[in-house]
Amino acid sequence: MKKSVTLEEALKRIEELEKENAELREELEYYRNRKLSGRQKHNAKWMAIYNDFVIGYESGKTMVEIAKRNNVSERTIYRYKAYYDKTKEKED
Repeated sequence: MKKSVTLEEALKRIEELEKENAELREELEYYRNRKLSGRQKHNAKWMAIYNDFVIGYESGKTMVEIAKRNNVSERTIYRYKAYYDKTKEKED
């Protein structure tokens, strides 16, 4: 048996659905605009430190000196070195 719906009930339901739709659009916009967490590889800051690492490493500076100069951890510098080694390997 079909449920009979009045015009007022239908309009009320439409209004509820439009409100819900607007809330979902806001939530979707939040997720579209949020900043992704974690290390962002190859952004401007990353490239600046990497380029400084290459200059320092090729001129004979120690990893500790390079890390202190760029205010990053030694582990970060070793990640740059791994990337450096990988790119040099591809060039050969």
